Amino acid sequence: LPPGDVEAAGSERLAFLAMVADGVGGRPGGEAASRRTIEAITRYVSESIDAYYTADSTDHDAFTGALHAAVLRVHEELIEAGERTPDVEGMATTLTLYIGVWPYIYLVHVGDSRHYVLRDGTLHQGTRDQTVGQALVDEGLLTDSQAVRLRVGPLLASTIGGSESEPAVTRLDSGWGHVHMLCSDGLTKHVSDERIKERLTTMESAQQACEALLQDALDGGGTDNITIIVGRAMRSE
Repeated sequence: LPPGDVEAAGSERLAFLAMVADGVGGRPGGEAASRRTIEAITRYVSESIDAYYTADSTDHDAFTGALHAAVLRVHEELIEAGERTPDVEGMATTLTLYIGVWPYIYLVHVGDSRHYVLRDGTLHQGTRDQTVGQALVDEGLLTDSQAVRLRVGPLLASTIGGSESEPAVTRLDSGWGHVHMLCSDGLTKHVSDERIKERLTTMESAQQACEALLQDALDGGGTDNITIIVGRAMRSE
């Protein structure tokens, strides 16, 4: 959060924030899009967190609505920035945002970066890819195996800064000991869910798990940039 907000909060932790923004390949300004998105969404989320604690904390719809609106504001900012700077016109990025506000987790998702959670020995995918292939599967027009073979299947149907942006905001119950992972599709292109589960189940530390998964992706081909964040919810003494 911005330094002023941190100082005002004192020693109390208001929320835990982690995110992955993966600039869309093949478009100008992908790096600029992801950087701008991280900066802007952090600013807007800090405003939303403040509203969360100063308003009725049981009104979850108000908070999820604020998060949804924040993403759309960033989306419009990227489009306007591209119009002012032709060299990066059309810049776009994915976003997977994790906000821990005990005892809940809020996920904000656009694109095909992912969130996973390992709880009670089972790996769950907390986000759903916003791709052409997944949309056809959701509509019952294709099976998962058919979507994988579809040439346009991996194309993004929703991004921040692109032609369409449809943020998905969900709330999940949190729990001690749950292991959370955020990643870009550079990992999931080459590493199966079964392998991810194995690495998170046997992890010695968050850093060790990230390094092991990174090596798995590189060994599998490493055809895209790979970003991984891993964390476990631990009770403070």
